[in-house]
Parts: sequence; structure tokens; C-alpha cells
Amino acid sequence: MKRRQFVKDTLASGVVLPGILGGFSVRAFSEDAAFVKALMAPSTDNDHVLVLIQLTGGNDGLNTVIPLEVYSNYVNARTNIAIPENKVLTLAGTKKLGLHPAMTGLQSLFNEGKATIVESVGYPSPSFSHFRATDIWMSASDSSQVVDSGWAGRYLNYEYPNFPNGYPNSTMTDPLAIQIGSITSLTLQGPAVSMGMSISNTSNFYNFLNGSTGPAPATPAGKELSYIREIAQQTQQYATVIKDAAGKVTQQIVYPSGNTLGDQLKIVARLIKGGLHTRVYMVTFGSFDTHAQQANAADTSTGTHAVLLQKVSDAIKAFQDDLKFLGVEDRVVGMTFSEFGRRIKSNASGGTDHGAAAPLFVFGKQVLPGVIGNAPPLPANATVNDNLPFQYDFRSVYATLLENWLCVPNKDLQTIMLKNFQTLPLVNTAACKTVNPNNSGDNLISNYPNPFTTSTTISFTTAGGHTLIQVIDMTGRVISNLVDREYTPGKYKVTFNGGTLPTGVYYARLQNMSVQQVRAMIKVQ
Repeated sequence: MKRRQFVKDTLASGVVLPGILGGFSVRAFSEDAAFVKALMAPSTDNDHVLVLIQLTGGNDGLNTVIPLEVYSNYVNARTNIAIPENKVLTLAGTKKLGLHPAMTGLQSLFNEGKATIVESVGYPSPSFSHFRATDIWMSASDSSQVVDSGWAGRYLNYEYPNFPNGYPNSTMTDPLAIQIGSITSLTLQGPAVSMGMSISNTSNFYNFLNGSTGPAPATPAGKELSYIREIAQQTQQYATVIKDAAGKVTQQIVYPSGNTLGDQLKIVARLIKGGLHTRVYMVTFGSFDTHAQQANAADTSTGTHAVLLQKVSDAIKAFQDDLKFLGVEDRVVGMTFSEFGRRIKSNASGGTDHGAAAPLFVFGKQVLPGVIGNAPPLPANATVNDNLPFQYDFRSVYATLLENWLCVPNKDLQTIMLKNFQTLPLVNTAACKTVNPNNSGDNLISNYPNPFTTSTTISFTTAGGHTLIQVIDMTGRVISNLVDREYTPGKYKVTFNGGTLPTGVYYARLQNMSVQQVRAMIKVQ
């Protein structure tokens, strides 16, 4: 392609130019006054930062957070990979759950009151495809919908209307979101354009700070690459502020070596301390697709999965310690997520296959520490198709962080999240609003008779407000929405008619504002 044609095709007024700047995926925008409009101020006034850690490949939640309360059933289902009970890391305040022995860093944060575990996070009718499940988590769509924007992108579009026109400006001089480790993902995609920028890898970030780039190949394509870099360097509007922010930080704590997640988080901490007003950072690490040889046969607490979990745990611990060292830990909350969990029963190859629900971690000085939810119910004799029923919809986690950490008004939340989701007691909401306490330890849902043959009566207690009663099968699919409406506080009953269903274990799920509970029900002949 000739340069004249290249310029004509890519630099027309108002057209976004994807470029590369020292490894950055960047966007350069026309300065045409007829195209650029004045920018409205941000919708919320706070300096809170959200850090998203994607664990690619589908992390095995049952070997990450070990269900000690039903340990015998766990061992029965995973005879070749179960973590020995005497090696499980204990957690302050609970005997129901423990951590994989490689996760001493997260154990320390949990016991310090800087981490929360949300149990059995998923959604109705889960997908077991890496690609589709990832899209669902990133877009926050129903599994039956295809949505082309991401939940964080829609939030940033709400917070900074009219982007990219008129940006940067005196109100927002910095990137709205930054992703490290890949191209900008669907998570940060707004309704019209991507709301974030990407740093392709950590080495290129430091090349950028030093004013150097990797050598372009000595080919016609290499010459075009050099030209793209030249244009990008001339038009990139965020380069100076990123360099200035990074240059203000000359000392950080030591991060674990050979840990790519730690390398990414170190950059995030540096930019936050350096003064960027960027609201959302996203990093990635994996792969957790452990179909075979997940653990060493001689010592199941070691192996591929253990190495991955240790790197995640050590990186998060170093990041949190660094934020404290830098004096910015009050501003930052982080969370982990993976596109799905794994099956209850391990396979014959010493691994686990694609599953449904799994726990996730929310961490930071401002979290409400502890465990949200109960140890997952496990059958005594799990089959290869059995999955964990979800206790919490992942979109409730997103909605909570948006409303109670990023301070989005409740009236605007449904526009971003596409529908209504209850908030959870995840973070200190003093800067935004107060949430209801977690009552997950109370027995709020039961059924009689149990076991049942054709029908059973489900009794539930609601504190008032929106209440949802669902029935979920062992594959994790929602097969019935029995109740989905507003209630006054009290005790209620509803009949579930399961006469046409095959025998087996089913789950009744209660969702009432911040409270979610799951009750196992057995259908017999």
C-alpha cells in the first residue's frame, strides 16, 4: 500500500486509526473543530479504581477454594486430584472452606481482612465453550443473547459521554481504561467504540518509557509498520500523560520473578500512583484449561494447577502490598474472574472438564472481608456430567462494584447492566451507599417433602423487595423460574411440580437483594 493511499484510507476526519506506539494499541483522533465537541464532566465524582484479573481457560474452582464442609463428597468425586485435607490452607472466621496450599498470598490477604470469596458464581444456562462463555462474562449478557458491547465499556460510556470526541480534555486527561497483556477486549467495548487502550505486553511498556521500539522487519511490510509507528507517535494523545505518570514512581516493592501476572500488576500500581485518573484496568493470565495432569499423582497439592494458583496468589499479594507501600490502597479494589469453572468429578486423565459455577475473589483494603455464600452442595456420588449450581449471578458482582465502588446511581445501573441485579456486601460503601448485611448463614429456603416424587413445597423467607426462586438441574441450567417479583417481608411457600423430570438432584435457589441461597432437592421414583 502506498503512503498516500494509506493516509487517505485511514486518516480521514473523524475516523479512528488503530496504531502501534512502542507496543501500545492506540487510537488517534482528528482535531477537526467541526468534529470535536465539548465534553460533559464525569457522571460521578470519586477517585476509585477497579482492577479486573481474567484467568483464561476456565479455572477449577473446587481445587481453588476447597469445600471442607463436604470434604468426603469432594474426595469421592476427585480421587485422583483431591487436595489432602491436612494441606488445605485455613481461613480466618470459617471452617467451611479453605484454600489450595499454593495460595499463601491470598490466604494472608483474606486473614488480614483484605479479600472476600464469593462462592459458586455463574449464570442461568451456562455455556461450556471458551469463546462463548468469555463473551457472556465480558458483555454481561444472558446466555441466549449476543451483545456487542462490554459491561465496563457501557459504564465508561455512561461516565464519559461522547467519547472519543473531545478527549483528552481538561476534565479527563487520561485513558478511560487500560488493558495489559492483549488487544482491548470486549469487556471495555462501548456501544460505539472501544473505551480503552491496550499495552500488548510488559516489555513494550518499558520500551515505550525509554523511547525505544522493537525493530521493524526489513520488508515492505516492515516499512509500513515503521510509518504507522511514526504517525501514531505524532498523533497519540495519551502518550505524554502516561509517561509522566510512570516517571513519577521511582520505587516499588519487589514483585515475584518469572510471574507475568505480577509484571502486569506492577505496571498498574505504578500508573495509579503516578496520578492517572484511569477508572478501569484489566490484566490477563492463564491458561487454566486443565483437562489432563492438573495435579501430580504423587502429591496432588503440586502440579500445573498449583503453579498457576501460586502465581495468581503471589501476584495479587505483591500488588496489594505495593499499593500500601505507594499509599494508594484506599483507592483500589480488584476482582478475579474466569469464563467458567470445572465439573465436580475429575476425569481419568487427572484433570477436569469444562463446568459451570466457580468462586471468585474480590480484594483490596476497602472490601468487606469474609465469604459470601455457602460451601457448594456436592452429591455423594457425582457423575461426569454433574455441575455446581450457581449461588450468585456474576452480574450481581458487577452491579455491586458499579454501584457501591464506582458509585453509579442505582437508577442508572440497569441501563449499563441491561437488567436489574441485586447488590452484594462486597465493599465498603461509605463513599457511595450502604448495602444490606450478608445473611447467607441463615436457613432461608427449604422444601418438603424431600426426597419427593412428583411435587414438593418450597418454603422461603424474604426480607422484602425483589425475590427470585429458581430450580436448577445438575448441569447448572435453570429449568424453572417459580417466583420473580416484589414481596413484603415474611415467609412464603410455592409448589414445584417436577413430575416429568428424571430422577436425580435438583437445586432450589433463592435470591433476595444481597442474599442468595441454594437448597438441594432429591427427585425419586
